[in-house]
Amino acid sequence: MLTRAMEKSDRRRIGFAGDERGVSAVEFALVAPVMIALYFGCVEISDGVSVDRKVSLAAAALANLSSQVTTISADDMINIFDATGAIAAPYDVNKMKMTITCINIDANKNATVKWSATRNGTANSGNVTLPDALKVANSQIILAEASYAYQPVVGYTITGTLNLADKMYMTPRQTAPTYGSQTCT
Repeated sequence: MLTRAMEKSDRRRIGFAGDERGVSAVEFALVAPVMIALYFGCVEISDGVSVDRKVSLAAAALANLSSQVTTISADDMINIFDATGAIAAPYDVNKMKMTITCINIDANKNATVKWSATRNGTANSGNVTLPDALKVANSQIILAEASYAYQPVVGYTITGTLNLADKMYMTPRQTAPTYGSQTCT
């Protein structure tokens, strides 16, 4: 009688060890958190790359719009900033800082800010350090800068706010633009 009870118990253990009915659920429970984290990570990275691309496009637009005219009025500058800010859509344009600076390079290749206009940022002033390749004696250059304070939705606790920035130098197409009453020469 004891041997029959032991045989029955052994069969149950063998049957339980060979039972595979819950394996899929266990595997899913182990893999699901990793897959969800990968999904949200990919969403955050693609969103960040999108914002960074818009910042680069904004810097290019600022440089292009300001370098193709000879005179920029206060209303024109507002329009340039508004048009450039539209590039940031659907992201919050109030988080974008935009600055346009006209720099004069003298005969000794010293670069000096002649005028600077900004939205949500800080205007440049005084002497500026330029890359050597851009220091052309007796010339002017437009510096356009754009930056964006990007806050990831999910990864904010890990990274905090990321300051994405880009700048572009462009020579005036005709002559250095005058902003208001300030010339660039």
